[in-house]
Amino acid sequence: MNRIKEIREDKGYTQTEIAKKLGITQRNYSYFETGQTMLTEEILNKIADLYNTSIDYLLYRTDTRDAYPKSIIKEEEK
Repeated sequence: MNRIKEIREDKGYTQTEIAKKLGITQRNYSYFETGQTMLTEEILNKIADLYNTSIDYLLYRTDTRDAYPKSIIKEEEK
């Protein structure tokens, strides 16, 4: 997952710092970044929240880095 590594480096964090925030080991986090382990929904949500971005951005479904506004999310749930 190059985008996860890219956004982490842009924010100036180490793998160890992010792993600690996610409650996982640095090794497990490294596996996510290199694609050796599939991201779980829980971890993907935590990473998106941590970086204030969307899951779509992390998964290359959009190039817009900003998180979706809450009003859009609520409208789609109706």
